[in-house]
Amino acid sequence: MKKKDLEKAKKTLEQMRREVIAEVQENYAASREIGQNNLPDLADVSSNAYSREMLLNLSDAQNQKLKDIDAALERMDNDEYGICAGCSEEIAPRRMEVRPFSRYCIECKTDIEKFGE
Repeated sequence: MKKKDLEKAKKTLEQMRREVIAEVQENYAASREIGQNNLPDLADVSSNAYSREMLLNLSDAQNQKLKDIDAALERMDNDEYGICAGCSEEIAPRRMEVRPFSRYCIECKTDIEKFGE
C-alpha cells in the first residue's frame, strides 16, 4: 500500500476511533440515566429495560468496532495493514476504503462466514 494511502487510512481510522468512543460514552450516559428513573408503571419499566438493553448491545458492537480499529492501527505499525490475515494477499484497496479495519479479503471473509474461522 502506498504511503499516501496509509496516511489517509490512518487519519480515517483515528477519526472513526474518536467517533466510536464518543458514541460509547453517550450510550453509557443514556443507559445510566434510563436505569435511574423512578418508574411507577410496569409498562414503563419494561420499555426502559428494553431501551437500556438495546443501548448496552449497541455499546458491545461499538466496543468490538473499537477493538477492530485498534487492531488495524497496530497492523499499520507492524507493516501488515492491508494484508489479508487469511491468505496473506493484499486486500482490495476499495474494500480498505469502505472498511478500513478489514482483516480479510472478500474471498477469505466469505469462507469464514460460510465455514467459520
